[in-house]
Amino acid sequence: MGEDARLRAVVELAQAMAAAHTSLEVAYAAAAGAREAMGGAFAAVSVWEREHGRLRVLVNVGALADDEAEYPDDESYPVHDFPEITEFLHERWACGGGEPHAWVETADGTRVGAHISARASGRRAEALRRRGRGCCVVAPIVLHGRAWGELYVAREAGAPVFRRDDADFASVLAAIIAAGIAQNERLEEVRQLAFTDPLTGLANRRAVDARLDEAIELHRTEDAVVSLAVCDINGLKRVNDEHGHTAGDRLLERFGSVLSLCGAMLPGALAARLGGDEFCLLAVGLPADEVVRAADELCRRAGELELGEGVACGVASTGDPIGPVRSARRLFRLADAAQYRAKAARAEKPVVAGRDGGPEDPVIRLADAPARPGGERRRFRGSAPH
Repeated sequence: MGEDARLRAVVELAQAMAAAHTSLEVAYAAAAGAREAMGGAFAAVSVWEREHGRLRVLVNVGALADDEAEYPDDESYPVHDFPEITEFLHERWACGGGEPHAWVETADGTRVGAHISARASGRRAEALRRRGRGCCVVAPIVLHGRAWGELYVAREAGAPVFRRDDADFASVLAAIIAAGIAQNERLEEVRQLAFTDPLTGLANRRAVDARLDEAIELHRTEDAVVSLAVCDINGLKRVNDEHGHTAGDRLLERFGSVLSLCGAMLPGALAARLGGDEFCLLAVGLPADEVVRAADELCRRAGELELGEGVACGVASTGDPIGPVRSARRLFRLADAAQYRAKAARAEKPVVAGRDGGPEDPVIRLADAPARPGGERRRFRGSAPH
């Protein structure tokens, strides 16, 4: 491949990674772009999981062997089988030893540009032969000065063997991939912050709005059961007034932990802080009774917290007789009304919309009644999703 072609390949790789959104999409773009740029038949991107002492393959691209999958569930290799990811990288690259950043290995055991053990090289050579490949180039991916993982590109048996200049080019690709991974991590942090409550670490109102809109669409198209539990901590103002806002924040954090614990009873549920002293649990595809049980456990545990005076909790579920739910806003208003009834009655258990008279349920009438300025009815959240 000529210099112009390699330059185009570098640009295309960078553009593909920049357009990716998830970490797996980034890994796929990296592997696919590197395979194309290197003229390989196969490429893989692996991450070094230090806590498990292994290289875990994120994605395989190109001509796959029988034991390979594009997105493997658990294809991993002990690092002690391939010590170059730690030893070679640290001593030859991170410490400025001047050796090439990437190296070439062949099915007959020949290697170019790497001072690695014969044992490690033998394992790669055996893997190449087993999968019908003639050679590979391995390039460590370095992020923030540490080994993040590796790029692996292979050619089929009989194809031209990678040379030293190919290894040098692979190191350039690995650096571009590292930059793309770093950018994705920064974007992911920004996305995470945008949908996370900074005090409790739970999801925030923006995350609830997005998930609830998706859930209502599933209910509309697939009749999925959507349940929403809305909670209001009792006594937060008293805690703030008597013990200070630091104590109030501690109560919010502790209740957030309780909410997360109870949310774990509902697979896939979203635990969130709506703002102030208001929290919620959103569950999709689960029976309403399971959500009510989780809400009941939440009320019990909240009542045992050292600070505060328990929690008022209201539940609304499309699995109960609450009438048609065609918008996220209606389900929100129903759960909100149930929570208001629970708070007014100082109920120790959740109030559930639709379980006290069906359509004549006072919660449903409260939620559906027009707002009256100056009346007793609380003003529902005007920012609820439509």
